Amino acid sequence: MNEIAVETSENTFLPGGRRRHRKARQQGTGTGLRRALVLAIAAPMTTAALAGTSAFAADNAVAKTAKADGLDADDQKMAANLETRVLDQRLGSNVSGVVLDAGSDATIWGHNASTALMPASNAKLATSTAALTVLGPDHRFTTKVVYGHGTLTLIGGGDRTLTSADLAELAKTAVAGLKAAGLTTVKVHVDDSLFPEPTLADGWNDGYYPDTVAPVRALVVDQHGVQDTSIDAGQVFAKQLAAQGVKVTGDVTRAVASPKDVPVARHKSGPLSAIVQTMLQHSDNNIAETLLRMTALGAGRPATFEGGTEVLRHVLSGVYGVSLDNFVLHDGSGLSRNDRVPAATLAQILELLTQPRYAPTLGSILKGLPVSGDAGGTLSPAYGRFDGEHSKCAVGKVHAKTGTLTGAIALSGLTQGKDGKWKVFSFIENGATADQNATKDAMDDLAATVNGCYA
Repeated sequence: MNEIAVETSENTFLPGGRRRHRKARQQGTGTGLRRALVLAIAAPMTTAALAGTSAFAADNAVAKTAKADGLDADDQKMAANLETRVLDQRLGSNVSGVVLDAGSDATIWGHNASTALMPASNAKLATSTAALTVLGPDHRFTTKVVYGHGTLTLIGGGDRTLTSADLAELAKTAVAGLKAAGLTTVKVHVDDSLFPEPTLADGWNDGYYPDTVAPVRALVVDQHGVQDTSIDAGQVFAKQLAAQGVKVTGDVTRAVASPKDVPVARHKSGPLSAIVQTMLQHSDNNIAETLLRMTALGAGRPATFEGGTEVLRHVLSGVYGVSLDNFVLHDGSGLSRNDRVPAATLAQILELLTQPRYAPTLGSILKGLPVSGDAGGTLSPAYGRFDGEHSKCAVGKVHAKTGTLTGAIALSGLTQGKDGKWKVFSFIENGATADQNATKDAMDDLAATVNGCYA
């Protein structure tokens, strides 16, 4: 993947300059910030208290924006082209879009920018921001094995990247301990009590299970898309114990480990920063929903859709000053058909990535954004992206999160404009009747227009 390395591009990608419409209410990051979040979220919050003043309460006409902000000729041309191309029939009539200049106060172009539409997987930008802020980019998720009363209990810790190889290492350590104690027979339990019993989010349908998204549990192996990922992981673990000479009696069952059980083995995931990059590159719904719950727990809230989105709202508004006008989110993945997010809000989230002070915390979001034409993500040729007559010129030049549901397509990201300056953009359409691939091509054309190669 062609990455924009935060640590090597501060002079180009991470410009200084005035911020458009907000000041972060919390300047600190790291442990102090997370403690402040726990304290702040402990008090009941209301939607009214969280909603900031929107910078996009009224969308300026292109000419007015150009005159007010003194846009240069390239930006004026880009804005004029967008004003025409957003009317492309492939996009339908329900389109929201905005383009911001990363290094100034300029809103280059807006079209229904404050209108809240289904964001699809662009919601993962908000989930990533909240998770990295609350947990920290170096956070790792721990899977444990404990022993008590003839039973090994595999305890889930919210690691959605756990593999069978990781379980094999846990089994190896556990078997060594058992044999040292003269034990050759055990039962196996799984403890996934870190999360409550899975439920459907508001706006989900049960047809999502288990292929589009698995029921959200704290224990899973190899990203298996099954109804009960915890029992499945326990069965894999039991087979590995048996393969190493320990007899497992009975079925794998669910039970809460006792505090008196003896720790036997543990596995730590890779850092959250790497997990976020994987989630964004592949638009992984399961990782997103798991991170939403772990974020809730990190801020002292219940590991539920409601607890996670409560924390997410507080992070966006209370920590970063992002406007939550017309913002409704019911999950972490964007699968909910009842989610509603304005393009303006997504652009504000992405604009945070252009500020050097947030790079240590949020830099992995930037690194995780798929790159146009790159084979490693959802903007790859395999998905038919940036291969059209007008958009192929932007291959390798656009860093953006995709979003696709039936009746909703979104593309939000960053690109270097014709003037060499970084632009933040967000485009969302709902209800287009054209072939979905044609609508995606039209979206790619808009991004190429922002880049300036489609002039």
